[in-house]
Amino acid sequence: MYKKPILTLAGVIALSTMAGAVQADYPERDIRVIVPWGAGGGTDGIVRKLTSIAEDSLDVSMYVENIEGGVSATGIGQVMSSRPDGYTIGALTYDSIVTVPWQGMLPSYKMDRLKLIARVTSEPDAIVVDADSDYETIHDLIEAAKADPGEVRVAIQNLGGRIHLAILQLQELTDTEFRIVSYPGGAAPQKEAILSDEVDVALTSLGDFSNLLEDGTVRGLVEFSDTQNPTYPEVPTTVDEGIDLQIGSFIVFAAPADTPDVAIEVLENAYQTAYDSDEFQEWVANVGVTPNWLGTDEVTPWAEETAESLFDEMDALVEAGIMSK
Repeated sequence: MYKKPILTLAGVIALSTMAGAVQADYPERDIRVIVPWGAGGGTDGIVRKLTSIAEDSLDVSMYVENIEGGVSATGIGQVMSSRPDGYTIGALTYDSIVTVPWQGMLPSYKMDRLKLIARVTSEPDAIVVDADSDYETIHDLIEAAKADPGEVRVAIQNLGGRIHLAILQLQELTDTEFRIVSYPGGAAPQKEAILSDEVDVALTSLGDFSNLLEDGTVRGLVEFSDTQNPTYPEVPTTVDEGIDLQIGSFIVFAAPADTPDVAIEVLENAYQTAYDSDEFQEWVANVGVTPNWLGTDEVTPWAEETAESLFDEMDALVEAGIMSK
């Protein structure tokens, strides 16, 4: 009569032992890394470079998959719903941590369904113009927008996202009005818009336009930062130009919430080794992105504080009638 509970307990112990053995052998197969933006953009390039170096620390391959849509929610939603075994992870950006939760775009999208692994970069936004543009400084651009309200065309990415917030804040600070043109899907369509003269300027990061900056096709007009970018010392900061506005993105790796700690530790170590490598540090310096590491223990409280602060800022813009939710 008492044998069944004893066998059940023994079975639980056996299963636990087997699970521990499986975790100890992690990883045993290829790891999928989801980028929630299109191929060819800045996030995609950074994730692919860092991941290609990280897999050298492992006995398996790591492959990147682009899953666009929903201001990054589609791809990150797949990470959230994946089996928590360490074989599916994703790259979060500003919109993944701030825009999507703030707007409540997907009821099932909850940050507590993720376990954050590490932050690897921080990247201020910037205004980029064609190399032949008449705008030599941010003040030239502001004066043009004041002279012809709603006529200067600015390429952003997704409406309601971080870059949209940046241009709205710039308008509020400078008493200007731009014609905001949205190009969902990351920086690649913004590049096409600049090259085809569909827009006058693009608002994104210098890293997103690094190849066009390097060959002289475009120029950086200003970077929304208080620290000079060492890769592009010719591009002034908003602080240099007397504009009190700093905003930008970042890349954070994450896994499903119940992913075993041993898998998180292996992934964190692999990415930190890649991050610290001369190959990555030299490469990232050439594309104008700031490497900025926070490990597993620090990245979650940082993300929570960042989101809370920006939620308050956006709520204030909604209350003032400048932004809609």
